[in-house]
Amino acid sequence: MEGLGLLACYLLGSIPSAYWLVKWVKRIDIRTVGSGNVGATNALRAAGPWAGTTVLVVDVAKGLLATALLPRWFLAQPTPAWVLAYGVAAVIGHVFPCFLSFRGGKGVATTLGALAGSLPLLASLVLGVWLIVFTACRYVSVASMASAAAIPLAQAALHRSSAEVLLGASLALLIVARHRTNLQRLVRGAEPRAWMGKQD
Repeated sequence: MEGLGLLACYLLGSIPSAYWLVKWVKRIDIRTVGSGNVGATNALRAAGPWAGTTVLVVDVAKGLLATALLPRWFLAQPTPAWVLAYGVAAVIGHVFPCFLSFRGGKGVATTLGALAGSLPLLASLVLGVWLIVFTACRYVSVASMASAAAIPLAQAALHRSSAEVLLGASLALLIVARHRTNLQRLVRGAEPRAWMGKQD
């Protein structure tokens, strides 16, 4: 049943909310506009604030459901590590969705939802890092990578198990890897700040 649950979480994470919503509203493929990313920031750019907000809520909900609800259905004894593993499966689904030829978003919102459903204190700390870094630099990408890097550090500070820290480190590495183009632009000094041009 554990493996079936992981598959269910992956499929849940694979729901391409940004793609479907922008396709429905604007009749365009979100992957062909803006940054091409299938996420809330690009949905906002392509279809407006309400679309970006809707996608953000749905993407967070995918991670939240994967850790707060699905473990009750598939795990006889939902240990913290297994619950977080379900969240990781949802994030992988969001990043590599089977419904979009495995080309998805960057996983930040779904990760936040997964952390909120597995350990709310950890989610609060990670969100706090995102807000502080974003306020300081106005780079969404930098704030996202900094908050991702904070996941295993915060887990260690909270004395979580080694299995949880390993899963947290995996999430951090995945998110940073998905921001590789942003890193390249940062190195070149070409990464725009939020509200001053394209940002994702």
